[in-house]
Amino acid sequence: MAVLLVRHAVALARRKWNDADDLRPLTPRGVRQAESLPEVLAGYEIRRVLSSPSVRCVETVRPIAKDRRLEIEEPPDLAEGSTHLALALVRACASSHAVMCSHGDVIPWVLAQLAERDGVDLGAEPKWAKGSTWVLEFDGSRCASAHYSPPGA
Repeated sequence: MAVLLVRHAVALARRKWNDADDLRPLTPRGVRQAESLPEVLAGYEIRRVLSSPSVRCVETVRPIAKDRRLEIEEPPDLAEGSTHLALALVRACASSHAVMCSHGDVIPWVLAQLAERDGVDLGAEPKWAKGSTWVLEFDGSRCASAHYSPPGA
């Protein structure tokens, strides 16, 4: 069973956005990254698509949800700053073949916890570029392996 943990694609810079941060959209480059997700994740069974409620995250997974004809669930557990909740959600979704999209503070924290608690090897220098995916393979609720897939487009 796998959880595909996606960092949202490239969004407008915070300093250039005057509205609420959770409304910040993707840039044209980010849209291309999002549109490449169906191809990047083509070999994986996906039954659920979950996303932080932030617009940039929802926009990132919209193409994969459309491609697989799935609704996007928006649990607040994947929102920026929700590190502990996100880890619990990742573990809870370990058997559901899920894509989950979150933020640059959440993903490295979740990965560090999986490395510490489950002994999963993240490589010498773990990465989490915008638009990238971590493929987390689970054996029950324990993360057995993790590998990084760079962003598409």
